[in-house]
Amino acid sequence: MVAGIAENETVVVADAEAGTRIDRVLAARTSLSRTRLKALILDGAVTIGGRTIVDPGYRVNAGESIVVAVPEPEAAEPEGENIPLNVVFEDDQIVVIDKPSGLVVHPAAGHQTGTLVNALIAHCGDSLSGIGGVKRPGIVHRLDKETTGVIVVAKTDQAHRALADQFATRALTKEYVALVSGVPQLLSGTIDRAIARHPVHRHRMTVGEGGKPARTDWERAEAFGDLGALVRCRIFTGRTHQIRVHLKSLGHPILGDALYGWKPDPRLKEQPARVMLHAEHLVLTHPATGRELDLRAP
Repeated sequence: MVAGIAENETVVVADAEAGTRIDRVLAARTSLSRTRLKALILDGAVTIGGRTIVDPGYRVNAGESIVVAVPEPEAAEPEGENIPLNVVFEDDQIVVIDKPSGLVVHPAAGHQTGTLVNALIAHCGDSLSGIGGVKRPGIVHRLDKETTGVIVVAKTDQAHRALADQFATRALTKEYVALVSGVPQLLSGTIDRAIARHPVHRHRMTVGEGGKPARTDWERAEAFGDLGALVRCRIFTGRTHQIRVHLKSLGHPILGDALYGWKPDPRLKEQPARVMLHAEHLVLTHPATGRELDLRAP
C-alpha cells in the first residue's frame, strides 16, 4: 500500500457499470485520471471489501464498494531552477508557456537539469501537478527540444485529467508554422499517412504501413523565390515528429532538420541553426471553467 495517505475515495458500482473495467469506472467517477488510477491500482492502493485489486482490467460487479487510497502528492524529483519563462496565460489550474528553442520539456537521459520541468517547479511551487510522474509533473503534451511555441501544463489533478482527455480525443486545435526547403506546387493539401518508428534508425520515425494513423493539413502561406516557403500546418493527431515526417514525405523537409532529409543550401546567406518549426496556436477548453481558450505565440 502506498504510504502517506491524503484521503480515501469510495465508489459504489452501479448496475449499469457491472462488467466494466475498474480503471474505467474509477476514471468516470473520481477526479483522478485513468493513467494515475492505473498506477495506484498497480501499487495496491485500490481495494474492494478489504481485498486488494492489482489488475486495472478487473471487471467490477454491481454493488461492489471500491476504495481508492489517494496518497499525498509525491514530491517531484527534479529540483526547481530559476529559468526565465515566457508565460502566455496562467491561473490556478494551468500555465501556458511560449517555449524557446533548446529547452527540453522534461528530464531524461542526458538532460537531467535545465528543462521546462525544472523551470516550472521553481515557478509554480507546490501547485504543480504530480500525476505526470515525478519526472514529468504536470506535463500533458510535449514539443521537441528545438521546436518553439505554445505548450500547456496542468497545475492540478483536475486540469491534468481534463487536458489529457482533450489531447486523447483530439478535442482541440493545434496549429504550427514551418519554414520548408523548396516551394510546394500546391497551395494546400492533406497528408494522411501512418507514422511508425523507423525499422533501422530507431531514433527516427517514418511513414508507411504498420504505423499509427496520422493526419496533417497544410497550406502554403508565403514563398521565398524557389529557396523555401512558410507553411502552416494543423495536426489532428499527435504522433512523434509528425509534422517533420509528413513534410519530408511531401518532398519539403523543414529547414534545419537534418534528421529528416534537410541539407544546407549554399544559396542561403545564413544556414538555420535549428529545426524551423513553431507551435503558434492552440485552442482548448479550460479544464475548470469550460470556456474556450485561444492561445497564441506569434
